[in-house]
Amino acid sequence: MKKTVTMSDIAKKLDVSTVTVSKALADKEGVSDEIRSKIKQLANELGYKYNASSKTLKDGQTYNVGIIIAERFIEVGVSFYWELYKKVADELMKLNYYVLFEILKHDDEHQVTVPKMINDNKVDGVIVLGQVSKSYYNMIKSVPVPVVFMDFYENDINQDFVIVDNFYSMYLLTDYLIEMGHRDIGFVGNKKATSSIQDRYLGYLKALIENDIDIDRCTQWYISDRSNDSANVEFELTSALPTAFVCNCDNTAYVLINKLEKLGYKVPEDVSVVGFDNYLTPVANGVRLTTAEMDMRNMAQTAIDILMKRLSKSKSKRGIKQISCKIILGDSVKRLNGKDDF
Repeated sequence: MKKTVTMSDIAKKLDVSTVTVSKALADKEGVSDEIRSKIKQLANELGYKYNASSKTLKDGQTYNVGIIIAERFIEVGVSFYWELYKKVADELMKLNYYVLFEILKHDDEHQVTVPKMINDNKVDGVIVLGQVSKSYYNMIKSVPVPVVFMDFYENDINQDFVIVDNFYSMYLLTDYLIEMGHRDIGFVGNKKATSSIQDRYLGYLKALIENDIDIDRCTQWYISDRSNDSANVEFELTSALPTAFVCNCDNTAYVLINKLEKLGYKVPEDVSVVGFDNYLTPVANGVRLTTAEMDMRNMAQTAIDILMKRLSKSKSKRGIKQISCKIILGDSVKRLNGKDDF
């Protein structure tokens, strides 16, 4: 019969006290982040089991974390936020936390309804995935449990946000197109929909400005792919096309590629396309998309680390934490000049 793993077993292997192990697993103060991480990792590897109900009785915590996603972000097909949710949930389970998931309905967001999980005192903290309205944000940041916001931010230094470096990553993607000889470059996305898309649009503009490209000319190929509240909308292409499009996300890039092919254009032979996220299938219609890869696992771990510090009352600076992206070069961009590679 397999021996039950105890706190003492973990303590002996790491040469620390049982009290230290207990504090680390309960996310209490008095343990360094490095030791806490080692203890939790070893506990997970050894299959250590603890009595969650007993812990709850002792410290008043539920050991549940709520995750909230606005309905509009998961309505159509494969969603970036479903993938991000899975990463967050997986990392929370490694820390022996249960996940309560709540979809933020359109009406509840509009009416600024407090989430049921908070009203019923079912969670110790909340992670919000994706942008919410200003009024809903103002409500949710004031609830009596810690809240971490992912993939969007507000002008608020007193809250915790985890985002990717949207601005610089899109700047690099657009600059890559320019290095490949493109100067007529359109943008597909609604810059008013989310802070992420707006930052990507600004990164695109920076690359145009730095390379003395006529912004007014390029704005004729600005195409909105969604409403201001991020609901997907059908979009049409102009009769005169640029040589390249920068898309705010991979999903939009693939929609664009399909539209171009229906009109008789080939990617990248006739029009080059870049996306953002790198979470979908790497090949669409035989095209490997050039894109920016978001490290979702790192995003999830960073958000959870912040939440755990808030729950343990650890002092740390609030504000925006940015996660770097990696540029992935596919075959969706055609070279128009003879310069060296990016």
